[in-house]
Amino acid sequence: MKGHIKNMAEVLKALGDEKRLKIIKIFASNNNETFCVSDVAKQLNISQPATSQHIKVLKNIGILEENRRGFRVFYKINSDVLAEYRKDIDELFKTAFERCQYNFSCDKCPNNNNNNNNNNNNNNNNKHQ
Repeated sequence: MKGHIKNMAEVLKALGDEKRLKIIKIFASNNNETFCVSDVAKQLNISQPATSQHIKVLKNIGILEENRRGFRVFYKINSDVLAEYRKDIDELFKTAFERCQYNFSCDKCPNNNNNNNNNNNNNNNNKHQ
């Protein structure tokens, strides 16, 4: 089971790429629509292999869901996971400048939401594997 801080670092690393942020924008602004890799590649004017790699990163953190139709794979935004990450990031910034009373033992900190997030992330990771 990953710690909350380590999980947030992975999420922020995945979000720390301009192309991936554009991909999220494409999917989020078309909430219920699905797109295949070639659709996204055309919109971003990048190669399909590069687009596939970016989509894979977003899928691995649960932001995108996969739906197979025959030989084609379509993706859509997982709004619930995206909302959870937003909540986590908001909480991270809210508590960033507070003095730590738990000697940086994040598993003991009530601000951590570790149990809920680990359970949610484990469920999301299981769903997308």
